[in-house]
Amino acid sequence: MDLSQFDPKGLIRESYQIDGIALPECRSIFLDWALSLPQDSDTQAAIDALLAHYGAEFPDHPMSEVLRDGQVQMTAPRRRGGWRSRPRD
Repeated sequence: MDLSQFDPKGLIRESYQIDGIALPECRSIFLDWALSLPQDSDTQAAIDALLAHYGAEFPDHPMSEVLRDGQVQMTAPRRRGGWRSRPRD
């Protein structure tokens, strides 16, 4: 399976190859990965594909845990702040 469309920089792939990587590092890599995706990409589909590929082989890896959390907790980004959030006189 070609995962380059879901992991264009190879960040997730590389995280699975780092010996002794811990959950905080995986979260940081996941954030970098999510921010590097094109804005119109389907993040949920990417997470599902990556987890299907890597999660079966590495179910106890911290990145698999982060990806599973992303399946449940990932929502579309919302803009906060700006002029609408400021109190009116």
